Amino acid sequence: MNLRPKLMLSLALPLALSLLSLIATSASAQAAYPSKPIRWIVPYPAGGGSDFLARTIGQALTVQAGQPVLIDNKPGGNTAIGASETARALADGYTVLNADNGTMVFNPALYKSLSYSPTRDLTPVSLLGRFPMILVVGPASKVTDAKAFIADAKARPGQVSYASPGAGSPHHLAMELLKVESKLFMVHVPYRGAAAALSDLAGGQLAAMMVDYASAAGFIKGGKVRPLAVANPSRLPQLPDVPTFSELGLPNVTASALVGLVTTAGTPPAVINELNRQVVAAVRDPAVNKRLTDFGIEPVGNTPAQFSELLRSETERWHKLIRDLKITLE
Repeated sequence: MNLRPKLMLSLALPLALSLLSLIATSASAQAAYPSKPIRWIVPYPAGGGSDFLARTIGQALTVQAGQPVLIDNKPGGNTAIGASETARALADGYTVLNADNGTMVFNPALYKSLSYSPTRDLTPVSLLGRFPMILVVGPASKVTDAKAFIADAKARPGQVSYASPGAGSPHHLAMELLKVESKLFMVHVPYRGAAAALSDLAGGQLAAMMVDYASAAGFIKGGKVRPLAVANPSRLPQLPDVPTFSELGLPNVTASALVGLVTTAGTPPAVINELNRQVVAAVRDPAVNKRLTDFGIEPVGNTPAQFSELLRSETERWHKLIRDLKITLE
């Protein structure tokens, strides 16, 4: 009698049961996500637009997921400090990062070396929202519309200065895009934050800047700066009378600060999908959606694949501009 098949069966059966148990345990663990607090890193100081976005969505996510979402502000290094910390975290979905297009798109082209790789170390979860750029001038400016501003700057090459919240910011690169599309020569004056730049613009020290509505709402409503055009495919609901650059014959001048959620590369797909599901539901919650819109943010909430494709196309578009203009940061 040949006992070998029975022996092999007796050995294989426990092994198969063990593997099934491991698979079930793993699936159960992923299905239970999140089972502990989520650390949400914001690579900017508290109080700004990115921080507001994270805290607003994080509050809804806390209720929805049944676990605390802890906002951790880690400013510095043009977002590299927060990005690097997320890259080094455990790949379990419990450390996430508010990542804008500076983090994921601009930095690799602006810096010779980075402490993280957006494509190798970080994984997209969802685009949270857009902060469309707006061309604004000070109240004493004689120009009344964007066409007049462009004509004035073209007539005085090198004599018109513009502010930005910082070199390499979406605001800076949006103005560089306008310069290229309109064939302008203007002088860039970088600041440390939008508030200081807007204050000097309102005081007449500079001619113009690109800014998002979330940062400039108080200045616009108070008449301290005047919006001329929006770098968005459609008009903004907060500024229905302000035309788009496309309406003015400059369809390529579209630019926004894009803020999304990413996590550590290597995080299991099931965890990323569950995180995405819960984050998108939080973004689309009517109360959250209204609060973001009122603040000046265009809420989005999309899939990891859609966010990845957006980052790819944005990288292609902006890296060419940065290379062509030879913009570098140290």
